[in-house]
Amino acid sequence: MADLWSSLRRGAELIGVLLFSAMFGMFILQIFTRYVIGRPFGWTSEACVIFYVWIVFWTSAFLVRERDHVAFTIFYEMAPAGGRRILALIGATAICIAFAAGLPGAVDWVTFMKIEATPVMRIRFDLIYSVWVMFMAVVVIRTGMEIARLLGPNWRREVEDESAGAPDPSAPK
Repeated sequence: MADLWSSLRRGAELIGVLLFSAMFGMFILQIFTRYVIGRPFGWTSEACVIFYVWIVFWTSAFLVRERDHVAFTIFYEMAPAGGRRILALIGATAICIAFAAGLPGAVDWVTFMKIEATPVMRIRFDLIYSVWVMFMAVVVIRTGMEIARLLGPNWRREVEDESAGAPDPSAPK
């Protein structure tokens, strides 16, 4: 099972790298056509924005760990393990419920957007923003899995301080 997750993560990383490379390529092409040739392509700016939207939601859904997201943790870090568990359960449950409740509306909006397209490349907005629906679904799944882990017998592993026992990188050597 670990090999499967590792392979899926590597695939998600590859897609992220391809998306970023495509965005960077479009950006370089845009600079070249604007400043070297003097006749910029209109579609390169639009492509950069589309790739950026996909990069943000793709990597947030599949590559960025929960602990790497920006979070307000002052009370969480002060709490003992049992308190951390309760705070983590409250937070994960709130996020799971909010995203699950918003998912039907997001699907409805994205499917409605098939009537609109980008001005230059004429790509339908439902195709562009489908990554938002995927992101929301993954957040629901990931927070549901986190809730299950927090309610399971090994919940302490979920609330352990990652920095405990790790050397302080700012300490003198």
